Amino acid sequence: MSQVKAKKKKMSLSRKHGLMGYLFIMPWLIGFLWFYLRSILLSVEFSFSNLTVNPGGGYTLDFVGLDNFLYAFRAHATYKQVLTTSIGNMLIDVPLITFFSLFMAILLNRKFKGRTLVRAIFFLPVILNSGAIVDAMALARSMMSGGLSNASAEIAEAAAGSGVGLAYYVEMFGSLGIPDVVLEYLSGAVGRISDIINASGVQIIIFIAALQSIPGSMYEVARIEGATAYETFWKVTFPMIMPHIITNVVYTVVDSFTQSEVVELAYDTAFTEMNYGLSSVFSLVSTVITCLILVIVCRLIQKRTFYYN
Repeated sequence: MSQVKAKKKKMSLSRKHGLMGYLFIMPWLIGFLWFYLRSILLSVEFSFSNLTVNPGGGYTLDFVGLDNFLYAFRAHATYKQVLTTSIGNMLIDVPLITFFSLFMAILLNRKFKGRTLVRAIFFLPVILNSGAIVDAMALARSMMSGGLSNASAEIAEAAAGSGVGLAYYVEMFGSLGIPDVVLEYLSGAVGRISDIINASGVQIIIFIAALQSIPGSMYEVARIEGATAYETFWKVTFPMIMPHIITNVVYTVVDSFTQSEVVELAYDTAFTEMNYGLSSVFSLVSTVITCLILVIVCRLIQKRTFYYN
């Protein structure tokens, strides 16, 4: 009997790993249930009501049903346009940022002099995007009415007058028979290169950590078998970092959503126009669409993901 009880009490390795995973996310789960879940429920309640702030404190809710939703999609001047533009930008930015981060991580994972400094440079946009630094840089730009700002304007004007710009290359590649959809995507990628670099700092670090966690013995076996660098990447490197690709995609989608114009519109509607019900509708609809995108993308990637211990 004692042996039977001992076998029952002994957990399998997979169950231990599952328990460790739950313990790992426990702080986040507690914070989500304690803070964020209540905010979501209040947003849902506000979206079906007209909220009036009382002069003495507190607020009063008047139930209006679906009026706020109907107004957002039928009568509001800019919400549908802002929503579709934000979703389109998200769908364009996520693959570009992910592949650019992977490319830079592979380069930065190599051994060369000054590697630490170069890695720090690529992570600087994450630090410089903090609120205080952004405000300070905006103030500095506003104070620089001449000098460097004037010189940069002259350089931009000279480049524009040279006749060789993005439109020239789009027309050239279009004459080669490349589809317009591909050209529009590539031209959009070129126009967003600065934003892509600024949004890739955290993803590059995650990919570097993923590359360094791949056992060196796998590369040694690939070299012994005579695999080329191209084959090694697709047969060893890429499958081993697939779980981290999912992590970066989720992070990039959420980060793109928080920086989108929909969030700004919801904020202005709530705290400038004092229309909290309509603002809650903007936030809820955008959140639901973002969650649907995450579910679809993660399911597509997870089918090709290999998890290893």
